[in-house]
Amino acid sequence: MILTGHQPNYLPYPGFFEKIARADRFLVVDNVQFVKRGTFGWMHRNRIRTNSPEGWDWLSVPVLTKGKFTQQIREAEVDSSTPWARKHWRAIEWNYRRAPHFKTYADGFRELYDRPWKNFCELTCSFIDLVLRLLGLSTPVDRTSALGITGESTGLVLAMCKATGADTYISGVHGKDYLDVAEFERQGVKL
Repeated sequence: MILTGHQPNYLPYPGFFEKIARADRFLVVDNVQFVKRGTFGWMHRNRIRTNSPEGWDWLSVPVLTKGKFTQQIREAEVDSSTPWARKHWRAIEWNYRRAPHFKTYADGFRELYDRPWKNFCELTCSFIDLVLRLLGLSTPVDRTSALGITGESTGLVLAMCKATGADTYISGVHGKDYLDVAEFERQGVKL
């Protein structure tokens, strides 16, 4: 069985969905630390193409982080004190309204932006579920927290494989930067 997993990112890149399309099962890794900056700081933000001088703009979901340095992704709360969702939808609508098929898919996204989000993981997972449906992907999706899977780096991914009976794991582009390939070989899991 082929497994893949990823932290729930806001408006994930196409490779995120390519991994899911190639797998038999997908695990949302929601019980690891929420990271706002650094290598994994893309979790709550992404860029969209725009007509701005730079050619793109950031869309960032405001997340309450003050005093919550060790909070897990599944615990992260959306800061609803600003109209971020309305701003994001307007930016997407303004910059993509003339794109082919925009009208076909706009209602699904508009509906998500109209919801009053409190939990960051629920928000991102809802966007992921929508895109999976639009792509016609029926790969089963679970969360590591729901399956009681814990760990870090190689240990976490191997625990995910063991819990699901996977013999192959599809990692992302940076997987080899933090995974111990030799340990996967010792455990009989293809990477």
